[in-house]
Amino acid sequence: QVQLVESGGGLVQAGGSLRLSCAASGRTFSNYAMGWFRQAAGKEREFVAGISRSSETTSYADSVKGRFTVSRDNAKNTVFLEMNSLKPEDTAVYYCAARFLLNPNNLPTEYNWWGQGTQVTVSS
Repeated sequence: QVQLVESGGGLVQAGGSLRLSCAASGRTFSNYAMGWFRQAAGKEREFVAGISRSSETTSYADSVKGRFTVSRDNAKNTVFLEMNSLKPEDTAVYYCAARFLLNPNNLPTEYNWWGQGTQVTVSS
């Protein structure tokens, strides 16, 4: 069992930045690839970014490439999502997720454990 807790969400103006954190506990964090997803009101959950166990591989949705950066600190059992140049369309609840495999995946069904989510609201 892996417990995930997101933090760092909030209200920001368009063009601003936020840094989300996801703290993991329960098992060896470095055994898990991690993903960030988001879900806007009335929409399906979508992939945002992912990172492999030891950070060799990262992947991003086209909509956030060049603006968002995913990273992890295995010594601190934490994965981060640095979000810059935020747009109103980035408004959503952001979730981190873990899968017991080497690399991330862009499908929510490929992840076994999820956090409770943190709200990000970008005003225009």
